Amino acid sequence: MLGELFNNPFVFLSGLVSLVVAITIHEFSHALAADRLGDPTPRVQGRLTLNPLAHLDPLGTLMLLIARFGWGKPVVFDPFNLRHPRRDTAIISFAGPLSNLLLASLLSIILHVLLTTPSAMIFYIIIQPIIVMNVFLAIFNLVPIHPLDGFKIVEGMLPREYAIQWRQLEPYGMIFLLFMVFPVFGGNAPVTRVIMPVIQFILRLLLPTIGSSGII
Repeated sequence: MLGELFNNPFVFLSGLVSLVVAITIHEFSHALAADRLGDPTPRVQGRLTLNPLAHLDPLGTLMLLIARFGWGKPVVFDPFNLRHPRRDTAIISFAGPLSNLLLASLLSIILHVLLTTPSAMIFYIIIQPIIVMNVFLAIFNLVPIHPLDGFKIVEGMLPREYAIQWRQLEPYGMIFLLFMVFPVFGGNAPVTRVIMPVIQFILRLLLPTIGSSGII
């Protein structure tokens, strides 16, 4: 992505804006869910805001620009402030990916309306990357590997005895994740083979088709 800065500045800027929007809505939604479920920690730490500066992790953002793999600043919450810690933790974790999918769906509706105007292609060029980034971030975070949201979501869905066994995998999460995100023998990353069919299916539902005569 960073290589596009000089080759195609517009593509770079579009990708950067899409990234900031997706991470901001994702982390804000974690904070909002925790706040609504009774934990004031995110509010005290200034995370209950749509200001991107509160949610972007400098190193994580740089890694996203360089390697297309990175992270936002994690939202910290205290499970002891939650009435149902395991269930509510799963809800807080799910709030991030859900918000990305909801935003992508809303932008899809707006895009389809705007495509009836003379400036249809301009709107498509601006909105399409934001939809793609939000869908990608949502599905990627649903992978059940710590520290991704999917790990806590699965834990919250399991019966207590199985949840305890599941939690024992947490210390090995980063090892699994690094193995999944880095290409093997010059090919695609293993995680790509898992999530891309899902991402492509969702994007086919949300994005209009571009044919030889324009946007359909």
